[in-house]
Amino acid sequence: MSQTLAAKIIADHLVDGQMLPGKEIGLRIDQTLTQDATGTMTYLQFEAIGLDRVRTELSVSYVDHNMLQTDFRNADDHRYLQTVAARHGIVFSRPGNGICHQVHLERFGAPGKTLLGADSHTPTSGGLGMLAMGAGGLDVAVAMAGHPYYIPMPEIVRVYLTGSLPAWVSAKDIILELLRRLSVKGGVGRIFEYDGPGIAGLTVPQRATITNMGAELGATSSLFPSDEQTLRYLRAQGREQDWRPLAADPGAEYSQTVEIDLSALEPMLATPHMPDRVVPVSQVAGTPVDQVCIGSCTNSSVMDLETVGAMLQGKIVAPGVSLVVSPGSRQALAMISRSGALTSLIAAGARILDAGCGPCIGMGQSPASGAISLRSFNRNFKGRSGTADAGVFLAGAEVCAAAALTGVITDPRTLGEAPCVAMPEQYDIDDRMFIPPVEDNTSIVVVRGPNIKPLPTRDVLDDTQQGEVLLVAGDNITTDDIMPAGSKVLPLRSNIPAMSEFVFGTIDRSFPERALAAGGGFVIGGENYGQGSSREHAALVPMYLGVKAVIAKSFARIHHANLANVGILPLTLEDPTVASRIKHGDLLRIAGLRHALRSGRSLVVENVTGGWQFTVNADLSARQEEVVLAGGMLNYIKLQTKGGA
Repeated sequence: MSQTLAAKIIADHLVDGQMLPGKEIGLRIDQTLTQDATGTMTYLQFEAIGLDRVRTELSVSYVDHNMLQTDFRNADDHRYLQTVAARHGIVFSRPGNGICHQVHLERFGAPGKTLLGADSHTPTSGGLGMLAMGAGGLDVAVAMAGHPYYIPMPEIVRVYLTGSLPAWVSAKDIILELLRRLSVKGGVGRIFEYDGPGIAGLTVPQRATITNMGAELGATSSLFPSDEQTLRYLRAQGREQDWRPLAADPGAEYSQTVEIDLSALEPMLATPHMPDRVVPVSQVAGTPVDQVCIGSCTNSSVMDLETVGAMLQGKIVAPGVSLVVSPGSRQALAMISRSGALTSLIAAGARILDAGCGPCIGMGQSPASGAISLRSFNRNFKGRSGTADAGVFLAGAEVCAAAALTGVITDPRTLGEAPCVAMPEQYDIDDRMFIPPVEDNTSIVVVRGPNIKPLPTRDVLDDTQQGEVLLVAGDNITTDDIMPAGSKVLPLRSNIPAMSEFVFGTIDRSFPERALAAGGGFVIGGENYGQGSSREHAALVPMYLGVKAVIAKSFARIHHANLANVGILPLTLEDPTVASRIKHGDLLRIAGLRHALRSGRSLVVENVTGGWQFTVNADLSARQEEVVLAGGMLNYIKLQTKGGA
């Protein structure tokens, strides 16, 4: 039987379940990655499992998010990450080595392997023909312990590319076009598999831009075949031995096919405040720009930076525009410094930041009040930049560079001949910023700073859950809305009590105080609740504050799993229209939970205040039901270890 590429990799790693769309499957995970915003909690959870060493082929701990060290907390957590990596057999990527997704693509990603990362943009490595998926940190900790990673079997969508990219049109425009067509909900429960004659002209760095932003579709993963372009990239990285040819079988069946003629594309951008609000650049050309940021895990490769350097060579950034550049990796920074592109950037007035995430997660470089910021990043959620009233646009590096020069959003096709930048035939290879694990780890002491607090846990689920409605939210609530990032909050990532003061801060600053006073309760959401970042703090912190269930019209995949993993019930309304009848402060009661969950029945929610009832579905697998009933994944694993239910 003909198989898709994704199905081949899944079948090769399947350890539990059947490959039927929507049914839960368990996959063997070859590699894991973490970053420091999620990694501290992940390794605290791994330690709680109680194993001496990880049981994966490779696990890497990156430091790339929290590079600002304004006090002891980030530095303490980085020291914890380095010592816990040494203690448990994990490769440690030091601060300054680069962004996890860019560096993993360069040095570790391999065709046909599985990668699970505690970051939603882990599918970047799908540009190499790897099945790479983002997840909550607890799922990554469990995978490091050698357990399968469980997901509903995704539908597999074929994206059929024809033609070739015109001058000034980039890989970013391909994924923006897909977002324009399908929306931020269009990939939920799906894997996007790229195919067609158009892929032959796309290099691995270009492919990685596309697979990276597949996360904005809500996709489980995105991937390209492993072909001659893949071999060329791995050979240039000195890793030819990792290559293997991989592609879908002729005649493989897909749930849907989306066709894109690359030759018909034009420069695109996403307007505030959502990645799917995509229009051609020509429609908004002339809009004044205050800030331009180039980099992030989406557009910070050597090719991106060389292109921007060529565009800025001998020129100066427009008055009134602040231009900052974040290289994706130490490798990229070293190569543009030797080629002269870095000199061109600096001479043009660009400010060069660390090889890290920086402004993408609101870690510095917040725009001025009411400013327009054009960024080559992947997300433009309201307030994510650190400035609540800023208007953030997303575009490719070429569009960003054009705006930096002109001071307004500019269609780069008006600038004349496009620079011709080829992928390097040989990358600079220097792996000295990786600290490999040691054979004898018994004498290594894990160092914990005072900001690292004990893991919050939840007791076994009571058969009756009762509480007030603490919050009523709308559609497309992001994990940034639930648990903001930025320089004030991220240093608290290992201190859940301190972090809880900021939960839902962009929506209702009184939420933490009210939740504690009420002894917890319920959150009501709309469509696609929990989209965006994989940060499990968006589930952990509400759990700490006593949230018993989130009732929504629909959920984003990773957040749905994160809620179940910490013992919060993710419940979907059978009739979405009743959401408008549920009011802030209503007292809700759900009785007979344990039997209803195990029998697969709908749950009846009594609105005690209003004197009416409505029904919800848990949409959990049998395994997830037991996880929730146990009070969360850690409790469940301990019960399994002891032979419990």
